[in-house]
Amino acid sequence: MKKMLFPLTLLFGLIGTAQAFDGDAEAGKAKSAVCAACHTADGNSAVDMYPKLAGQHAPYLYKQLRDYKTGMETAGKQGRNNSIMFGMVAALSDQDMKDLAAYFASQKMKAGSTPENVIARGEKLYRGGDADRGIAACIACHGPRGNGTSLGGFPKISYQHANYLKTTLQEFRSGQRANDLNGMMQDIAKKLTDEDIEVLSQYLGGLH
Repeated sequence: MKKMLFPLTLLFGLIGTAQAFDGDAEAGKAKSAVCAACHTADGNSAVDMYPKLAGQHAPYLYKQLRDYKTGMETAGKQGRNNSIMFGMVAALSDQDMKDLAAYFASQKMKAGSTPENVIARGEKLYRGGDADRGIAACIACHGPRGNGTSLGGFPKISYQHANYLKTTLQEFRSGQRANDLNGMMQDIAKKLTDEDIEVLSQYLGGLH
């Protein structure tokens, strides 16, 4: 029985963590009108420079909103820096951010597509990385279908707009964006070429 103590304790701890997020999706829907201009009402943004929020993990969305607010409060020195989002989060309370995260997480992300000419190269880099260049496989954190994990803090990246993903990887590579867990994405992105970023961004749209 004693041998089971640690696994059970770990299991209950993970369950507690998963249940700890207390956002209210219905309340978030009522607060989401201001987000619709860029992300549309259900979070499936029609403009490819803005990310799809629908179906994204709630704790991840909440973290991004908190990071934007930190960025606003520190003039971009900490958190996540984006002048448009600074205006959006300025009046949001912590509960507002949780509610919005819960609402968009409850929506379904619309499937994207992958151009045929990038499938082979994208799959190779996504699933296997590049050991010679020290590039870790994306699948290690984001999973075989690009769904990420809520508990691990890794976002869903499949079906996302290619243009947004491309910009995001470029920002991680340059250091313009630095709110990733332990600098993991910055370390990886610094090793990616422009062609790598282009291929991965397009591949993830449909994630074959």
